[in-house]
Parts: sequence; structure tokens; C-alpha cells
Amino acid sequence: MTFVVTEPCFGCKYTDCVVVCPCESFREGEQILFIDPNDCIDCDACRPECPVEAIFFEDNVPAQWQEYIALNREMAAVCPPITESKPPLADKA
Repeated sequence: MTFVVTEPCFGCKYTDCVVVCPCESFREGEQILFIDPNDCIDCDACRPECPVEAIFFEDNVPAQWQEYIALNREMAAVCPPITESKPPLADKA
């Protein structure tokens, strides 16, 4: 299992979660972050850091955002790693 970034991250892309990840599991898309399921160790460090509550354990992703499980897997394979904090796209918090 892994953690998954979902809809609330779209368009804001806070990076508070990125800097606490011990495995550098985050990938940066154009409008959203993704978590590489092959790198994530399920430590839960990122979830409480997300100001828009966009990160869920895979088994707990809300029904309306289930497609983000596959999307994280697919996009993490092609998006570059992000390991440092960057300014968010928008202030949704």
C-alpha cells in the first residue's frame, strides 16, 4: 500500500509534504504532486503536513477520488522528483 495525493492538491501544489518525506517519494506534475508507490514506505509523515488534506492512505481514498490511485502510479513514473519546498500555485489553505 501507499499514500495517494488527490483532488484538493490540484491547482495549489503545497510542498509542506515534500520536505518531510524520508524517501523522496514525491513527483511534481504541472498542477499537482504525486507519490511514487514504489518509493513510499507508508510512514505517514506527509499526510498531516498537507494544509488542504489531499493525501490519503490508499485504502482510505474517498470514493469520489478513487481514480487518483491509478493516476499517482501512472504520473509518478513520468514526472520528475521534487525534494525541496517551492511556493504553492495558489493559496487554498
